[in-house]
Amino acid sequence: MKFETEGATLVREPLNSAAPPQDSSEEALRIVLESLEDSKAEDIVAIDVTGKTPLADHMVVASGRSHRHVGAVADRVLRDLKDAGYGSPRVEGTTHCDWVLIDTGDIIVHLFRPEVREFYNLEKMWSADQSASIQVVG
Repeated sequence: MKFETEGATLVREPLNSAAPPQDSSEEALRIVLESLEDSKAEDIVAIDVTGKTPLADHMVVASGRSHRHVGAVADRVLRDLKDAGYGSPRVEGTTHCDWVLIDTGDIIVHLFRPEVREFYNLEKMWSADQSASIQVVG
């Protein structure tokens, strides 16, 4: 950042050089989706919930083939977000890995085993509003 004061220019470096970019929600979503693809998550669905809930701007739902795969996918998403400067999101469910929830603040990622995903059917609940934007990835 540059500041000009009475003829002098001061340059101030950001406190955290690994800070998320200005359009952090969209960039974080891109990182999450790429991470899910790279870790072979299945049936990836991104739902734009901007203005529909104060919880987040985007919800992502994906499946893993087994408990171990769900845990590995969650670890990869967390590592990729941290490497991109998004810190450490809140995480629930890594003990059993039936349903792992990753909350970045702007994005909520749900990782399921297939039968658990079918039981809860979050996509149907969040797409009940016809104006919800659903993007099937992959």
